[in-house]
Amino acid sequence: MYLISVVVLYFIIAKLFIDWSRWKEFYPTVQFYIICNLLYNFIFYHHSLWKYHSITFPWLKHTIIDLTFTFGIYPVVIMLFLQYFPNQRSMKFLYIAAWVLYYILLEFFFEKKGLFVHENGWNLWWSTLFNLISFCILRLHHRNQLVAILLSIPIITILLFFFHPTLQQLK
Repeated sequence: MYLISVVVLYFIIAKLFIDWSRWKEFYPTVQFYIICNLLYNFIFYHHSLWKYHSITFPWLKHTIIDLTFTFGIYPVVIMLFLQYFPNQRSMKFLYIAAWVLYYILLEFFFEKKGLFVHENGWNLWWSTLFNLISFCILRLHHRNQLVAILLSIPIITILLFFFHPTLQQLK
């Protein structure tokens, strides 16, 4: 039930606060995030760092919930984040920090309710760092796609070496 509520809430937010005439401007960055998220789910399928859980329907598993977030909620979040990104240098850090704090509070709340589970060494601190990097990369991707992609490769590689069991054996 929470998943339907969250999707409805984000669709209302999207309707009220997104300038849909600019969707093509944000589309490449939304695609980039979706591809990265799907790639994470593929690479870490048997050794996930976090999982979504349903407490209402046993058939509602991580994959369905994650696909709902990937195609329904993350695009809204990314478009909101990019659309309202401030021009003033002094506000940029605060803006990113506010989004990271928002994501961490959501994750904390969902974790306490049993809807989100950390696994295999991942925790709220790693999520904080990951969210900070993610929001910075999203902004960079919106401005310079190639640089964002090139910076993402070593970041993903480091995460793989830290958290993927097969690659940890190579250390």
